[in-house]
Amino acid sequence: MSAPERIPPRSLTPPTRLPPPSTEASRLLPPAELLALGELTVRGQVREASNAVLYCTVEYDGHSAPCVYKPVAGERPLWDFPDGTLAQREVAAYEISEATGWGLVPPTVLRDGPYGQGMCQLWIEVEAAPDGADGDGSADGDGEGSGEIGGAELLALVEGDEPGPGWKAIGYAEVGEGRTALLVHADDVRLRRLAVLDAVINNGDRKGGHLLPAAGGRLYAIDHGVTFNADDKLRTLLWGWAGEPLPDDVLEVLRRLADQLADGGALCARLAELITGAEIEALRARVATLLRTGKHPEPSGQWPAIPWPPV
Repeated sequence: MSAPERIPPRSLTPPTRLPPPSTEASRLLPPAELLALGELTVRGQVREASNAVLYCTVEYDGHSAPCVYKPVAGERPLWDFPDGTLAQREVAAYEISEATGWGLVPPTVLRDGPYGQGMCQLWIEVEAAPDGADGDGSADGDGEGSGEIGGAELLALVEGDEPGPGWKAIGYAEVGEGRTALLVHADDVRLRRLAVLDAVINNGDRKGGHLLPAAGGRLYAIDHGVTFNADDKLRTLLWGWAGEPLPDDVLEVLRRLADQLADGGALCARLAELITGAEIEALRARVATLLRTGKHPEPSGQWPAIPWPPV
């Protein structure tokens, strides 16, 4: 049965933008606790998603926030992932993100909701592109992008064969009428950390639309259902640093993460509730490989390295 059939359309309305939680509410109640304890009310459905994605509000003890709820019942089966496990993988990705200290994944919990157990994640308001930025993600025609992060400037298409200052090359893309352009991403520490996180969690679907620049210079990443497979599945747009040495601060984070993944630790125990023992062993092996090589991974050449569609 398809995902739309599993999630009844009754009482669903188009998503309504809601204000973020107040500063006081956020300070008094951690977002993850609000997501776990609050009452979920479905406000609408994100219909462009491949799985059922419901836009909700969560309320608890006078606190409220907008959030996303992905019920397990609305997951479409995948040949290379066990049925009914995508929500757990989203939560596991959040746990690893928190363990690194980078805070790249919005607060995410596994809980019961109106349509059964599912993933519940804090809704992130995307910061608008700065004045003068191209709304279509294009950089200057000479390939010299500003490198500033904000809205459309995470990714760009540029003319020529060089990415220009502040950008990293991904590959060539067809742009119509037999023309190609160089697809690039920003050379930014937050994206670089995300590239490492994706290598750790074995993200099979890092698209441009999963990158959310938020207020205060924060960058969040979403949609981590196809992660933690025991087989190598890394497919991403963030190949700009492939083969380059990992920064020293990243190596230190990976060493701490390796310690936290040891048997008997709190992180390992939490992950055991979400993914399989074989997937935890593969996770440890990926961290060990990054530490041993000291480099960003490179495409294996055994399958397409970039997800489709890329955004």
